[in-house]
Amino acid sequence: MIEPFFLAGSRGALFVVYHPPSTGCRECGGVLYVPPFAEEMNKARRMATLQARRMAESGFGVLIPDLYGTGDSAGDFADARWAIWQDDLMRCAEWLRQRGHERLTLWGVRLGGLLAMDRVEPVVAARLLLWQSVLSGQRFLHQFLRLRLTADRFKGGGDSMGQLQQKLAAGQSLEVAGYELHPELASALEQACPVTPPTQVRVDWFEVAGTADAGLSPASQRVVETWRTAGVAVHPQTVIGDAFWATQEIAEAPTLLDATLMAVLDKAL
Repeated sequence: MIEPFFLAGSRGALFVVYHPPSTGCRECGGVLYVPPFAEEMNKARRMATLQARRMAESGFGVLIPDLYGTGDSAGDFADARWAIWQDDLMRCAEWLRQRGHERLTLWGVRLGGLLAMDRVEPVVAARLLLWQSVLSGQRFLHQFLRLRLTADRFKGGGDSMGQLQQKLAAGQSLEVAGYELHPELASALEQACPVTPPTQVRVDWFEVAGTADAGLSPASQRVVETWRTAGVAVHPQTVIGDAFWATQEIAEAPTLLDATLMAVLDKAL
């Protein structure tokens, strides 16, 4: 049975949902979910829950947090900061260890992939699981700001991307698609980029595509090759499915759920 509760964070209570390993299963380790950004977090919530259930049924203890300023956790989105999210993950990882899960997997989705990469070494995670990870915080930020530009044009506004960036640089928060983006968070996103994991970390890298013969995106392939050159064991896989984090309606990608479970059980921690 799942356990929803509030975990103490540095700035306020964090709402988390824990999926304990099913009774009678061999304990396979703990999994810490690192959620996507803004509306993508809401769109991905069902997929995260479905995968967490499957992992728990197979012996993993899975913790799904709402990071500070998001979801049902304390704070407004305007209060969210990258550094606070980093601390949130450390506290969540410690809770999993106190629960008896010594071997941890960081499971990052979209922008959460970049945040997970950043925390692998401090958390001392044994595995990094990535779903459609963002690879450039700067590019992601610009895509997010384009939502503001599109909305402004419908209202007759005339701001350019450069003007929005100037406002952020001047310390002004921006409302984007219903989310108030603080300049400090925007600056951290601008600088976020892939961090090479330690060589002892296993990486399972998943991307969703429309056809069976599609490979990794060129950007992903470059990162994978860089990590492999550094001695990291990376296991990339492309599966057929919908872009559930961005679809109009809540969507599922069953093939991704199946492939992810097979990957984590193949080398159960």
